[in-house]
Amino acid sequence: MSVQEVLPLGGLAAGQSGQFRADHLLVAEMVKPGSKVLDVGCGEGDLLQLLETRGIDGRGIELSREGVNRCVAKGLAVVQGDADTDLVNYPDDAFDYVILSQTLQATRQPRVVLENLLRIGRRAIVSFPNFGFWKMRLQLLIGGHMPRTENLPATWYDTANIHFCTIKDFVQLCDEINVKMERSVALDLYGRPVPLNLPWWVWNMFGEQAVFLLSRGGGK
Repeated sequence: MSVQEVLPLGGLAAGQSGQFRADHLLVAEMVKPGSKVLDVGCGEGDLLQLLETRGIDGRGIELSREGVNRCVAKGLAVVQGDADTDLVNYPDDAFDYVILSQTLQATRQPRVVLENLLRIGRRAIVSFPNFGFWKMRLQLLIGGHMPRTENLPATWYDTANIHFCTIKDFVQLCDEINVKMERSVALDLYGRPVPLNLPWWVWNMFGEQAVFLLSRGGGK
């Protein structure tokens, strides 16, 4: 396993980047302008709005009716749907990119969802919280309780997240289903990229979240 290229946070007007989350900025930098994109689990449409500023044709699918209503109120093309059940209805190669931002851990069948992302899109971009992050480990080891962080504030009994994984777990899944990792970035507690030349175990320890640009592996 090797760490891939980290993209710069360029392409936005001065001061504009501060309006958006660090992981959203990375996702946007991985998408070529003019592309057709599906954002799965798009929430209130913040990422779609960012993509729109870059000349990207973005569509969204969101589970919550409240999220859909807020997206539509912003003029975004978003429909209500479930990543676990509704992605099968989309045709092959319908999009240049399919994005799953901070949603993988909330799906019932992460492997199937990932396979559908790469069937629907020529590339997929997946971001997720890293359950191998050192603060998570410390809370389990010292506190003896399920971890809670600023990005994952819900308690174990009321969270929508049901399939937590580590960066190492995700890389192993990509290997298992023959997915090519074109680019990957781990972000630390402050949203800064973990240095590129460090080994995977360091990413797994100090990356609070990760963003991966994926494509279909050879032989698919």
